[in-house]
Amino acid sequence: MTDSALQPTASNRLTPMQFVLGFGVVSMLADFVYQGARAIVGPYLATLGASAAMVGAVTGIGEAVALVLRLATGRISDRTQRHWALSIAGYLTTVVAVPLLGITQSLWPAAALVIAERFGKAVRAPARDTMLAQASAKMGRGMAFAAHEALDQSGALLGPLLAGGMILLSGYRAAFQVMAVPGALAIIAVLWLRRTVPQPALYDQAHAREATQPGGAVPAPLPRRFWHYCAFTAASMAGFATFGVLSYHLQARHVLARPLIPVTYSLAMAAAALAALGSGRLYDRVGLRGLVIALPLTAVIPVLSFSTHATWVWIGAGIWGVVMGIHGSTLRAAVADMVPRARLGTAYGIFTAAYGLAWLLGSTVIGALYDSSIAATVYFTAATQILALTLFLPLARRPAAR
Repeated sequence: MTDSALQPTASNRLTPMQFVLGFGVVSMLADFVYQGARAIVGPYLATLGASAAMVGAVTGIGEAVALVLRLATGRISDRTQRHWALSIAGYLTTVVAVPLLGITQSLWPAAALVIAERFGKAVRAPARDTMLAQASAKMGRGMAFAAHEALDQSGALLGPLLAGGMILLSGYRAAFQVMAVPGALAIIAVLWLRRTVPQPALYDQAHAREATQPGGAVPAPLPRRFWHYCAFTAASMAGFATFGVLSYHLQARHVLARPLIPVTYSLAMAAAALAALGSGRLYDRVGLRGLVIALPLTAVIPVLSFSTHATWVWIGAGIWGVVMGIHGSTLRAAVADMVPRARLGTAYGIFTAAYGLAWLLGSTVIGALYDSSIAATVYFTAATQILALTLFLPLARRPAAR
């Protein structure tokens, strides 16, 4: 970390690291809200009369909205340079939609709110990641994104636990309504951060003029290396099962008692937070080569997590969280070292869409294979990671432009 990473700029009253940590707190509070909701939204929709197919359709549409729309919101972020406006609008959409779920009386309004929450994620993510990339220009991409991800995952750990506790005390509606408290705190925090750091682009002094003048230059094309990196990421994520698939196994095979399943998720989120910090430091030291550790770890997850022995399942959940932490921090950090500053929003929109769609499609395949043969899921996961390694090797040979 250089001295410039420790100094604020003329208009920004926080140092780059303070800004990253501040955004981490915002994301932690927002994750508290929407991860708490995601942990219980399926059974809640069922209480309103939804079938399993309906729950799958609503949540699937929501995830598609969160991922595909980033292709558009990333471009908007680059063209307008209104990163703060997009970030605040996205957070506001999420933290309003979730508590409103607690006062809905019928299925269709609830379904619309589930999708609206995911729309908020699509609006804010590319703009937020662009500002984080600007702040991390001098301090190290890996460490900046790792610190943000660690705080983010702490909210993902606590939110489901609060939701579960509120269900035991007062039911589903109270579980959604109580999320208004961390939601309000998230909005207060992001508005304070906006006032304190009005121009994050100034942290990246070498490119501040380009970043703060929309339309002032012809956008450079995204490099071939970036597209190659997206292909590697998609192959890796295609073999990474969602926790929904893993938790289905735990309940269907009666591996763990139902109350222990959200606790398992919280364990995974704790492991993700710790792994994010470690992998971020590793990336700053050795570059992309540090990412290769995620591939063999991903390959062993189904062997452990689809076991019928609780001990192996807990270990598998921990490894799942470790891989999640690497993906959520270091994979994002590497994008900022590959693309022109003026195309960061667009690049993040494309990257996260490829990342997420591959994850959803891969998990669908894993779920289908699980119904016929657990061994088939193991072979499929191993095949995807071998493909990912093949795509990764050329990337590892060439250092990223920094």
